[in-house]
Amino acid sequence: MARTVKEEEYAVKRNEILDVAQRLVYTKGYEHMSIQDILNELQISKGAFYHYFDSKQALLETLIERRLEEATQFLFPILQDPQLTALEKIQRYFDSAAQWKTARKDFFLGLLRGWYADDNAIVRHKVFASGVKQIAPLLTVVIQQGVQEGALTTSYPDQVSEVILSLFQGLGDSLSGAILSYEPSPDSLQHVERTVAAYTDALERVLGAPAGSLNLVNAETLNEWFVASDDKS
Repeated sequence: MARTVKEEEYAVKRNEILDVAQRLVYTKGYEHMSIQDILNELQISKGAFYHYFDSKQALLETLIERRLEEATQFLFPILQDPQLTALEKIQRYFDSAAQWKTARKDFFLGLLRGWYADDNAIVRHKVFASGVKQIAPLLTVVIQQGVQEGALTTSYPDQVSEVILSLFQGLGDSLSGAILSYEPSPDSLQHVERTVAAYTDALERVLGAPAGSLNLVNAETLNEWFVASDDKS
C-alpha cells in the first residue's frame, strides 16, 4: 500500500532530525550533543522534536538501528553468494563488517562513550536483539552449508548462529573498552591482539572449524583503530 502524503512528510522530517544528529555525533560526540543543538540547527521547537522522538536515548537507539540496517544491507549479499564456500562467507562477513565500521570510524568514536554509558544499557540490549533477529537466520543457512561441505562440525547448526553473534558482540565490547582506555604501548596493543586471538579461537571451536581457518579482526584493522588513531591525536 502506498504511503500517504502525511506519512511521507513524517518520514522526511524524522530523517532530517536523524541526519543532523548523526552529523553532530561526528563533530561533537554523542555525550556533548544536546537536543537543543538539534533544535537550533533545524529551527524547530522542542514539541516538534518530541513528536518524532520521546528522548535523546530514543534518538540514539534509532541512530544505531539506522546504521545496523545499512550494515545488514551491505553484508547480506555476502552471506547469500552461491559462489562462496561457507568458510569464505563467514570470513568475508567479518572482514566486510570491520571495513564497514572502519570507514565510519569518526561516527563510532563520537558515539562510543555515550553508547557505553550505564543509561544506555537497555538500548544496547535492544539493538543487539534486533541485530540477532535480522542476521541469525541467514548465518544459520551458512553454517548448515558448512556442515554439508564438511568444513564445520558443530552439533548445533540451527542454534549456533546466536552464539557466534554473541561472541562477535563480546569482542566488540572488549575492543570498545580498549579504545576508550587505550594508552599507547607495545603491551597494550599486544593485549588487544591476544584478545582478538582468544575470541577467534573460541569461534573456531564453537563452529568446529579447522584451527587457523578464520580471523575475526586482521592486523591492518587493529592498526587503523589503535595505532593510526593515536598518531593523529
